[in-house]
Amino acid sequence: MTAATLTIDLAALRANWRKLADKAAPAECAAVVKADAYGCGIEPCVRALRAEGARVFFVARLSEGIRARAAAPEAVIYVLDGLTPGSGGALRAAKLRPTLCSMPEIVEWAASGGGPAALHFDTGMNRLGLAPSEAGAALAALGAPPTLVMSHFISSEIAGSPDNARQIEAFEHLRSICENVPLSISNSSGIFLSCKPFFHLVRPGYALYGGNPTPDAPNPMRPVVALDVPILQTRRIEPGDRVGYNGQWTAPRPTRIAVIAAGYADGIPRGASGTGARPGVEVAVGGKRCPIVGRVSMDLIAIDATDAPDDAVTRGASVELLGATVGVDEFGERSGTIGYEILTGLGRRYERVYRD
Repeated sequence: MTAATLTIDLAALRANWRKLADKAAPAECAAVVKADAYGCGIEPCVRALRAEGARVFFVARLSEGIRARAAAPEAVIYVLDGLTPGSGGALRAAKLRPTLCSMPEIVEWAASGGGPAALHFDTGMNRLGLAPSEAGAALAALGAPPTLVMSHFISSEIAGSPDNARQIEAFEHLRSICENVPLSISNSSGIFLSCKPFFHLVRPGYALYGGNPTPDAPNPMRPVVALDVPILQTRRIEPGDRVGYNGQWTAPRPTRIAVIAAGYADGIPRGASGTGARPGVEVAVGGKRCPIVGRVSMDLIAIDATDAPDDAVTRGASVELLGATVGVDEFGERSGTIGYEILTGLGRRYERVYRD
């Protein structure tokens, strides 16, 4: 192994979409491919999902939409960040549909020529979105029926959260105002709510890429990402020796250290560090869980590989940071963040391998 390798399993991605589509049927299942398909690559992921049957995609930015359009010329693609000032012409040229979030956006879209667009209503997030009370004015200003009316759950990953019922009730009130218009509120976790708030379209993102949409239960999705990084050097240190910047971790025993070629420049958060105050995130060396020790630096990470098999702790051997042993949710939680941040932060220095 000569370089850190990020492997994306497109067959698993397709299987995850199919599982979600079957669960939400007869509602249509779209695919959210923003943030470079959650770090997995827009173009290969869009092509794989389109081949599996996805017809509708969501991105966050115009630039992402242009890339998705190149990979899926006939797909319906919505831009979630709405209409940034002056972007109407570029959206229409790429046959992208803005998700209009405010009255000024609607007025500008209609005045600049209009076209297919979604309306996004805020039902409790207090982020982007129109107030439900603006529905009548929004429809009048748009001048043509929207192609989709949508909202976004706040707490759908918490099955018993009262936020879910409040938001569904608020969203239901839009049904009578926006007659004969497809409705969508469910993200990945929303698809697993027992009340089945699927409406006409569901919009999974994180679950497609192997993240757990049901944090309080076993992950129903297949892992999509594996990250393997080579060992650059091994060394033995004695009890009392310290590792990394500022010597934040001290060896309690004779220790075998493996240094690997990854760091925070590659999307591995400093929160994964191991110090005297808290253990580091575990990775797999020869199938054995081993902790990160010392601070994660820009390009390097040290691992306590004392308990790993001898033949696995050699220069050039592979260390599994993400994969079958440690998934993105565990890595994120133990780093003090979330799996979403781990996925979307995966750096560009990895050699990327796509398997289908």
